[in-house]
Amino acid sequence: MTPFPQVPQAHSASSLFDRGTLFFKPSLGRNLFNAICTSIAGLFATIAVLPLVLVLLYVLVQGGRLITPSLFTQLPPAPGMSGGGIGNAMIGTVVVTLIASLLAIPIGVGGGIYLSEYNRSGWFAQVVRFCNDVLAGVPSIISGVFVYGLIVATRIFFGQSYSAMAGGIALSVLMLPTVIKTTDEGLKLVPQELRWGAFGVGASQVVTILKVVLPAAFTPIATGVVLAIARAAGETAPLIFTALFSPFWPEGIFNPIASMSVLIYNFAIMPYAPQNQLAWAASFVLVAMILAANLFARWIARLNRT
Repeated sequence: MTPFPQVPQAHSASSLFDRGTLFFKPSLGRNLFNAICTSIAGLFATIAVLPLVLVLLYVLVQGGRLITPSLFTQLPPAPGMSGGGIGNAMIGTVVVTLIASLLAIPIGVGGGIYLSEYNRSGWFAQVVRFCNDVLAGVPSIISGVFVYGLIVATRIFFGQSYSAMAGGIALSVLMLPTVIKTTDEGLKLVPQELRWGAFGVGASQVVTILKVVLPAAFTPIATGVVLAIARAAGETAPLIFTALFSPFWPEGIFNPIASMSVLIYNFAIMPYAPQNQLAWAASFVLVAMILAANLFARWIARLNRT
């Protein structure tokens, strides 16, 4: 009789998972390649951040030491004179940016609502999105030239040429693409079930958008609005063609008005040390304002994740 083959003894549960101690071997080829790629990526990231760090440090060194209380309360000095401040330019920047925000935010949010809620995939919506993307890439000086020919050259506002209103309109053109894009994308993030629930209790589409969809998408929309405002506050070329500059306190929205970006441009190219110092001081204040706006936008974005 042929004997039955011996059945191997079953392994215990502990022996199946006993594979020895795992440890990292830096000498392996794949680990060396991973370390090299990580180092290269870190180097490129450092190079990308380095210009921003250098700009902030240089502006801090050159302009931070010039910050005094009188800087924010006095008018710019005459060419070659010392002292003075940037008070009118700060007020002018706020006025022009406020005008641009009042024009761009309602139109931009309304356009984003239409693209997301009324005509998400239609041909007209696709055309609007394409034109919005093109407008976002148009140089800012083109916006200034356009508003100059449309408003400044025609003196459409009570016979006035350069004015804060014209500058605000030029900046609003630059703000529109950002506001429309962020509103459109933010509304797309709202779950469809919220809309169905509102429709189920008898709410109309307008009520659903105003009471349910917009509050749910408030954080991304607000983030886009803040970023658009920060970009508009730092523009120079559109204001040179539209708001021009004024060495006096603002005299109304239909007159030329000072702005910090144009003040920096004008004073930086003057052959006078006091004006050059004011340009550095204004640069520091403007960078601080834009940095604060971006940090505020990031804080709003974090609210959406908590």
